[in-house]
Amino acid sequence: MKVTNVIHFRNLQGDIFGGITAAVIALPMALTFGVASGAGASAGLWGAIIIGFFAALFGGTPTLISEPTGPMTVVITAVISSLIATNGDEKGLAMAFTVVMLAGVFQIIFGVLKLGKYVTLMPYTVISGFMSGIGVILIILQTAPFLGQDSPKGGVIGTITSLNFNPDNGLLSNINPVETLLAGLTVAILLFYPRQLKKYLPPQLLALIIGTIIAIAVFGIPNLEAINEYPLRIIGKIEVGLPSLQMPTFTANDLRLMIIDALVLGMLGCIDALLTSLVADSLTRTEHDSNKELMGQGIGNLVSGLFGGIAGAGATMGTVVNIQSGGRTAVSGLTRAIVLMVVVLGFSQYLTVIPSAVLAGIALKVGLDIVDWGFLKRAHKISIKAALIMYGVIGLTVFVDLIIAVGVGVFVANILTIERLSEHRSDSVKAVTYDDEEIELNPEEKQLLERANGKVLLFYLSGPMIFGVAKAISREHNLINDYKALVLDLSEVPILGVTSALALENAIDEALEKEREVFLVGVGGQAEKRLRKLGVMDKIPPQNILSDRTTALQEALDYVENTAIGEDFDTAKPQPIS
Repeated sequence: MKVTNVIHFRNLQGDIFGGITAAVIALPMALTFGVASGAGASAGLWGAIIIGFFAALFGGTPTLISEPTGPMTVVITAVISSLIATNGDEKGLAMAFTVVMLAGVFQIIFGVLKLGKYVTLMPYTVISGFMSGIGVILIILQTAPFLGQDSPKGGVIGTITSLNFNPDNGLLSNINPVETLLAGLTVAILLFYPRQLKKYLPPQLLALIIGTIIAIAVFGIPNLEAINEYPLRIIGKIEVGLPSLQMPTFTANDLRLMIIDALVLGMLGCIDALLTSLVADSLTRTEHDSNKELMGQGIGNLVSGLFGGIAGAGATMGTVVNIQSGGRTAVSGLTRAIVLMVVVLGFSQYLTVIPSAVLAGIALKVGLDIVDWGFLKRAHKISIKAALIMYGVIGLTVFVDLIIAVGVGVFVANILTIERLSEHRSDSVKAVTYDDEEIELNPEEKQLLERANGKVLLFYLSGPMIFGVAKAISREHNLINDYKALVLDLSEVPILGVTSALALENAIDEALEKEREVFLVGVGGQAEKRLRKLGVMDKIPPQNILSDRTTALQEALDYVENTAIGEDFDTAKPQPIS
């Protein structure tokens, strides 16, 4: 059942409870992704509030919870790092928020152009490799804060090269033991938290509470005015109050790169959101409106960027919890956003003492969850080619570039798919002069081919004729040269590609040049339109364009017999007609 995102209050109790529960989960995740991105905790919190509110209000999936996610954070982290490196902290961050705005604009355009149904039409090997690569990036980027260090510049490569190993024992030497223990404890809580307790208290929130209590118990409450003197790295001061408006900022030198980054961010957000919408559909047994959802996501990211929030998309964890807690309409998403805003405006001072190591542990666990372990274990058993595509996309995603990884992955996967389809479709191209068991001929047609004695060539095609079949058309046609009449049977061809149409035209032209008669059978629909636009139909006499194959074979045989009689008369060499 397809649903429209019309707000009503018939499920008010379930929606409110679902929204509150989703807000509880969103709080630690928003803090984690805000800090991990480099934009700060407040950017993560306001991103979660704004995107969640506007995506729920204007989106096409009533139960979808939208907020900063792991994949979106990986991309925006790279964007922020790159722009700050070339333009300074303040201006670089403002330009990064502009990229978020542009990403929202692209998503709105995708929705207006009704491209929603095409967004997720990518091979699973590419999606799996891309998501796993993002998970690996997120894990690597959390290595430094996990070990109690400031995040180095240079992304993945910079993080890896910053690791210092003791030459004597090969162990890491620049570790802050307390922060590493806190991060390790956080991961342990997330890994071993009892499943049955998750409905009552999210493990992420419990990890935040325990980590913060341990930090305060050991080192006391920090003085935010002298935060650098505190033994642990903590979130620090969070601005209280509504966010200020961020005007679009860009430079001529960086505009092209910003547009590309925005396109990547927007596309990733579309994929992330629509895949989560499919999860929501399976749980609620409804069908979302993908194009409306893209517009809702775009509006959310556009407004988030305008007010200094990081980018976000549909979040699987929040969506599932919302549905399981009773959420069924957009009221749940609106409730979640309002609850988060109340927390930020009224209780943000209590969030400042959260250790950064705890957030690193949460982010690292998110990275582990993003990696598609199930498919990684089985890919090589399914197909070596599929496994190589997936591993290749992972490598390109981690060490080269996200958009290059997707582009190369989709290109290679589609080429292999086209090759397999072409091989399969080639079997449906048959050129025969005698009875062939692979073509269903009625008794009369079989008799007509026998009487023609190889002088009538039946060229039979069936199914969609994609461009990869053109080679098979040329090959089959060239196998038989000694014939007088060509019968092209297209009665079972629903789709005729341009390349295949040109291959058929070549076969027709060759036959006409050698003064052979050409008959066309059963052409209609798209195939007829394609041949008429190319002018192929004009090369064949109207009386030779027939709807029935038996009639066409009879006409072809009559032509062959009349030609044979004419040749006998001219050469005075009578020959029997078989």
